[in-house]
Amino acid sequence: MRSIARIKRGQYIAALMGLFFALCCVEQAHAQNAFSEMEFDTTSYYVLTLNDGTQLTGKVIKVTETSLIFSTNSIPSIDIPFENIKKIEEIDSLNIRSDGEYWFPNPSSTRYFLSPTAFTLDRKEGYYQNTYLLFNSVNVGLMDFFSVGGGFEFLSTFGSGISPIFYLTPKIGGKVAKDFRLSGGVLMINADDFWLGTIYTVGTYGNTNDNISVGLSWGFIDGEIADRPIYTLGGTKRISRRVSLLTENYFFPDVEGNNSFHLYGFRFFGSKLSTDLGFLNNSDISDDLGIGVPYVGFAVKF
Repeated sequence: MRSIARIKRGQYIAALMGLFFALCCVEQAHAQNAFSEMEFDTTSYYVLTLNDGTQLTGKVIKVTETSLIFSTNSIPSIDIPFENIKKIEEIDSLNIRSDGEYWFPNPSSTRYFLSPTAFTLDRKEGYYQNTYLLFNSVNVGLMDFFSVGGGFEFLSTFGSGISPIFYLTPKIGGKVAKDFRLSGGVLMINADDFWLGTIYTVGTYGNTNDNISVGLSWGFIDGEIADRPIYTLGGTKRISRRVSLLTENYFFPDVEGNNSFHLYGFRFFGSKLSTDLGFLNNSDISDDLGIGVPYVGFAVKF
């Protein structure tokens, strides 16, 4: 009886293994068929991810029934069987450097440290942002030209003796000319049961890696809007694959004496995660703290 049981168990395991390999073959055949039916632009750039994790960046030369003829900056022509390809992704030529190196897109192109750029989230794009470990927010693109965000301050929300501080920030914008975009939005903050915030508009010239922005912002408290705007000037320069320089500057025309604040520093990032390290400063702050008040934040794109 035990021999019969062992035989049945062995047959059962063999059947499961056969089913597993059959499913793998079906999946592989489906993927191979899907790749062979894709339409490729021979002038566009693609990132090929192979089954072993290797990534190749270049152009598609030709597609056969079973393989892809691919060209990279260092390899003029390579024949890659579809069965070895895990994923094919078209990329923007903006992110291909002169030496052929691929720079993934800037994951936080819609903002500098705090102030917005005129770039908007695409539909279904979003990110979580945290500043000083206290301020938490989420922004989501509902359409390619419209996004909405919201967040809260940790201590007031989970502490006692103070009303929770939370905020909402819708934004709308789009491209109006080559390398130039316009956007506008509102930052509404509820603190201790009254509303304050800003209504802003911003124009950005450049691309997601290197750009400069000029903006106007009108503050308001409980429905009363300031007569004159705050002027903002911001910019970023991507200096390597994973590092950018950032600056944003605020000018308050109605404030006597020192009427400006400046934020400057670095953004370190991967394809999804970015970390901002900077300093808030003006002439008064520099008298006491020199380089300025440290600013720390991070964001995760999804």
